[in-house]
Amino acid sequence: MLQEGAHGKWTVSSSDESAEENSDSEKPCTSSLSDTACDRTSGPQYPCSEARKAAHKRKASPLKLADKSLSTEAPPAVKQRPSQEGSGWCLSSSDEEPEDQQKHDHKETVKEEKYDVPEEHPLNLCKDDKLSENLKEEEYNVTPSEAQDIWDLVTGGDPFRFFLTKVSGIEQNYNSGALHIKDILSPLFGTLISSAQFNYCIDVGWLVRQYPQEFRKKPLLIVHGEKRESKAELIAQARPYENISFCQAKLDIAFGTHHTKMMLLLYEEGLRVVIHTSNLIAEDWHQKTQGIWLSPLYPRLPKGASGTAGESATNFKSDLISYLAAYNSPALKEWIDLIQEHDLSETRVYLLGSTPGRYQGSDKEKWGHLRLRKLLKEHAVSIPAQESWPLVGQFSSIGSMGADGSKWLCSEFQESLVAAGSSVTTFRKCDVPIHLVYPTVNNVRQSLEGYP
Repeated sequence: MLQEGAHGKWTVSSSDESAEENSDSEKPCTSSLSDTACDRTSGPQYPCSEARKAAHKRKASPLKLADKSLSTEAPPAVKQRPSQEGSGWCLSSSDEEPEDQQKHDHKETVKEEKYDVPEEHPLNLCKDDKLSENLKEEEYNVTPSEAQDIWDLVTGGDPFRFFLTKVSGIEQNYNSGALHIKDILSPLFGTLISSAQFNYCIDVGWLVRQYPQEFRKKPLLIVHGEKRESKAELIAQARPYENISFCQAKLDIAFGTHHTKMMLLLYEEGLRVVIHTSNLIAEDWHQKTQGIWLSPLYPRLPKGASGTAGESATNFKSDLISYLAAYNSPALKEWIDLIQEHDLSETRVYLLGSTPGRYQGSDKEKWGHLRLRKLLKEHAVSIPAQESWPLVGQFSSIGSMGADGSKWLCSEFQESLVAAGSSVTTFRKCDVPIHLVYPTVNNVRQSLEGYP
């Protein structure tokens, strides 16, 4: 169904998945992939977006820059429209010419009317490129002194418990105070009973290897947003691991993706929540700076404790339970019950989540930037000459922000970000300077990973 709104046209996908696909009782697949998959072009061993598939191909055959005169960027004389196919970029609707937009709309309409479309080829799971393979097998060893440093870091007095990820290929002092996924999953912080991993892009084999040997057969729930072929590939990856089960996030909006990156770690000693920015693939934990919020170790509540026990001053417990309940999944109901049994009162941060759907009344302030607006109004202090303080947004990719700056970016979104204090007056559109920061060609070229 194609609809038109203030921010352009959007598509609501029909319920075109089979009953089996919508089932929550997903287990590792026992069927083998067709032999023909081995003859296809090598790709990453994880389901992911078309952009990531294209990026993987570029990494296997990186661009070689022979002209050394390109030390500074020169804007192109003519704006050339790149092909979307194989480029790794998703062009937003605002970048498209009217004719292209009509083609795009027609394509989406055809999809909804279930006309025949070319079959998508599944990712090749039979072989992998050497660069990626070397990366996946890279050893990560921690000395006793480093383990002590990690223990002191995580159990220290930082009330917000925010960390960065370790980056390979830089001087060690720049990794001070940073964590690797193997640090997070280390037995140093508890005796693991089971875990749940929420993510967008997942390499199951690599993920299993990040767990200590003694925890690799513990129950692991993977929460994902894959559908059809990508979902089948993900489940096929888990075939060797009987301890892995799956939960599919149901996304009714065609352009929605499941981007939550979170770990729930149940220990004999308690429960821990980790919210971070990294995909569960080797590349995201190798030479990229990512963010991690690591909760304290939450102890179990005494038996017979009330339903409201263990809540924090920030309502983190009830907000986390509400977020998990939005999945409407029996597999996550078990984790909701476990969270209910633990004391999360030491949490010092607010949880800001986003779930697909249309909300009215007070429900509009439960999720997304309207939730941020509410928190800032209630808890932030008004700033003198606040209208001169700029808003700074940093990102690596950008979608459609509306037909022009006044439609969303300088109205709804801006209003949410400047809402410091309940007495603040609403600024006129674009009164507050907005700076959007994104990587330039030179940023990419001179990065640790370079053009790949």
